[in-house]
Amino acid sequence: MVCLLFAADLEGCGKIKEKIGGAKPMEIRLLTEADETAVKLPNEAFELFGRLVVSRTEETWSCREELFSDTTQQTFPEEDYQISELLKTGYVVGAFAQEACVGLAVFTDDWMKYAYLSDLKVVGSHRGQGIAASLIRFGLQEAKNRGYNGIWTIGQDNNLGACRFYLRQGFVIGGLNTQAYGHTSQEGKADVYFYLE
Repeated sequence: MVCLLFAADLEGCGKIKEKIGGAKPMEIRLLTEADETAVKLPNEAFELFGRLVVSRTEETWSCREELFSDTTQQTFPEEDYQISELLKTGYVVGAFAQEACVGLAVFTDDWMKYAYLSDLKVVGSHRGQGIAASLIRFGLQEAKNRGYNGIWTIGQDNNLGACRFYLRQGFVIGGLNTQAYGHTSQEGKADVYFYLE
């Protein structure tokens, strides 16, 4: 089934085609075992220009931004994804432009009532066109189709671009881990836990 997306309602869609940023239609769909090459999408650099400073008082999470004086770049290490292994533990959503994979969202089944978004990436030449947002919307609907209440993910506090993106998509802050990077080369960073229903 192919659905043309005119609103955020994706219920029942096995795949969608939508125009993103005025470009040609982009196909967003669940990956299958036939999509081994799609999960080999390389990681690309992203800018680190600020930090999301998260705090909690009583029952309320709040945040503020702290901009860095210098902008740096970071690239995550490459994964060695195997589609068959990913599908055993969850599902994968891909974005395709003229049959080439340009975006990927990897979701892992979890014991909680939220599926875990373990990886989200878009090819640099296609960033800023709404592809990541489309992958999130599709992945959220698939999570609900599978009986979850929503999705969750982790963003490093020093990746302000990612934190801003998740908040713009409607995620809420549900936790902060200040210990995750202790005794590593990334000491001083923290993980922000984001949830979307």
